[in-house]
Amino acid sequence: MTVIDCGRLVDGRADDPLDDARVVVEDGRVVDVGQQEEISLPDDHEHVAYPDGVVVPGLIDAHLHLTGSRSMDPMEWVRTSTELGAVRATADLRALVAAGFTGVRDLGSRTGLALRDAVAAGEVPGPRVYTSGQAISQTAGHGDAHALPYEWVTDGAGISTLADGPAECRKEARKRIRQGVDVLKIMTTGGVLSELDAPDQSQFTDEEIRVMTQEAHRVGIPVASHAQGAPGIRSALRNGVDTIEHGFHLDAECIDLFHDTGATFVPTLAIMHRILTAGEEHGVPEWGLRKTREAAESHYDAVRRAYEAGVPIALGTDFIGPELVPHGENALEAELFVEKVGMTEMEAIKAGTSVAARTVAADDVGSIEPGNRADLVVLDADPLADIAAIHDVRTVYVDGVEVAL
Repeated sequence: MTVIDCGRLVDGRADDPLDDARVVVEDGRVVDVGQQEEISLPDDHEHVAYPDGVVVPGLIDAHLHLTGSRSMDPMEWVRTSTELGAVRATADLRALVAAGFTGVRDLGSRTGLALRDAVAAGEVPGPRVYTSGQAISQTAGHGDAHALPYEWVTDGAGISTLADGPAECRKEARKRIRQGVDVLKIMTTGGVLSELDAPDQSQFTDEEIRVMTQEAHRVGIPVASHAQGAPGIRSALRNGVDTIEHGFHLDAECIDLFHDTGATFVPTLAIMHRILTAGEEHGVPEWGLRKTREAAESHYDAVRRAYEAGVPIALGTDFIGPELVPHGENALEAELFVEKVGMTEMEAIKAGTSVAARTVAADDVGSIEPGNRADLVVLDADPLADIAAIHDVRTVYVDGVEVAL
């Protein structure tokens, strides 16, 4: 049994912090939490104190890619071998957990399933991985490698495999289930970093989307949709998708559908911010830069309107590993929620903890409360005073065990 004391604790759910707090951990789970004066020290325990530290729940990045990418050139993503990507991604996992991320949702990679299992077995240090494996795209969709000959990509070059028509979509969803994925990722619009489509172009028909969500939900797996234009967002929500990724052009009907369905919004402001401010010098293709500039203001406006309407908004970066969007700097999304959207610091922390936990098929992460996994981050400064303090990580606990940073 371990007792962890701290000067201040943010539990991920309450609106106010708890000062002079104590967390009791046994067998990797929280068994008690409260003020130090209220919880007596149990017999035969290890006692750790951070009198000047602030403890928050382990952070969750609800949208990233564990591809081991080191370039912003989409063609380089296709050329990089799965083996090299996996080796690089192990370094990314270390950077993520050192930055306070104890959970990540990998939404499109050829490496995520193996990395998940290696972390779970204790063979690679890193955050808990919830992965979709490869995403599912229609032919000529966002996940199709447009610049390559069709016969080269039919086996799933890059982050997606292709499916067309309800029967193929259902079978492809079943293949993911067979692989043991934690979430299904589909593409219902075009995107910024796919050359020959656009964010406002809808992809997949209602029936195609519906059969994929049916298959996933039948076995308790949530579905995430890359969806940027309003028509594609509406189609995804009407047909059972659980999370909307990016959401550049939300309209009033989209927001109503969020409320009707209980879906979660993962806007991924961080990658757009980095491409907008420094993408050209880091090799983002001209067409990607152009589409980012065209979508940027609408994107910020969409997130502000969703926030004001009370839509659940989760922290997710869409970071993939290169110098422009490296794993380890993922808490930038929380800063943007405060600076660009108008969230309070507490709301931004919840976006990366209890709200982000809504996106995964687990009910024991995202908050510090009895019964939950003891995923804790000790910060040297108070993020409620300045959200940038979320980067000041002193140490991290995963399942109650301190990680060697």
